[in-house]
Amino acid sequence: MKVYINKKFYEKEEAKISVFDHGFLYGDGVFEGIRSYDRTVFCLREHIDRLFASAKVLMLEVPMSKKELEEAVIDTLKENNLSDAYIRVIITRGVGDLGLDPKKCKEPTVVIITDKIVLYPQDLYKNGLEVITASTRRNIPEAVNPCVKSLNYLNNIFAKIEARRAGCEEAIMLNSEGYVAECTGDNIFIIKNNTLITPPTYIGALPGITKNVVMKIAKEKCKMEVKEELFTTYELYTSEECFLTGTAAEVIPVVKVDGRAINDSKPGKYTLQIMDEFKKITKVLGVKY
Repeated sequence: MKVYINKKFYEKEEAKISVFDHGFLYGDGVFEGIRSYDRTVFCLREHIDRLFASAKVLMLEVPMSKKELEEAVIDTLKENNLSDAYIRVIITRGVGDLGLDPKKCKEPTVVIITDKIVLYPQDLYKNGLEVITASTRRNIPEAVNPCVKSLNYLNNIFAKIEARRAGCEEAIMLNSEGYVAECTGDNIFIIKNNTLITPPTYIGALPGITKNVVMKIAKEKCKMEVKEELFTTYELYTSEECFLTGTAAEVIPVVKVDGRAINDSKPGKYTLQIMDEFKKITKVLGVKY
């Protein structure tokens, strides 16, 4: 495997960054997870746009144009001869000293890794996930805004630990006011009365790329009403269907939340239709290489 670091390729064993890099020391940086399907990078431009938006909030100057970064992603895939892959693009503040001052970091670090990923066992896509609600609350926007896809993921990791201790693959995170925000790495949807509902970003949800595609599928292909609105665990427990979305997860059903069955513990009809439509669109919606 070849890894892209600052415009050069290195073998996996030789791909290194400095221990003084602020991304390593402080989680000072941003990243994107992207997928390619059959030599098509799914929603590449949307991912690069979100990466640049995250960097802007951190006042982190990306040392490449959007076009150059897109080309670097394609070059890394070609270098590794991959047609179906998971792509991780990372921009850190760069090498500084042991202090916090970002001005000490003179040049950002750019890393691109392309590899395979399996987030959930395949049988869970057929039978559905069981999830819990974590006691760990989602970061408030006035602290580390969840709309920023930063390298600081401790908030999510705490909730993931709770899920694992409960014997589950995933955990739902509430915001500080008790509304459902998202999961540790995925956006969440519920379905009630032929309406697809997902939390708005302002309460602590990442503006998901896959989420936006799924909302369009639900509206155009499934003829559903689609809403971004607040809901609590009550609406979640009493929903007709529930599923999660994310770049690595794609679309995966949820059949039990905190021990409460959703749709008799089976993936719902709309969820299955959305999953099927999403598979069709992945190979045509994006940048070919």
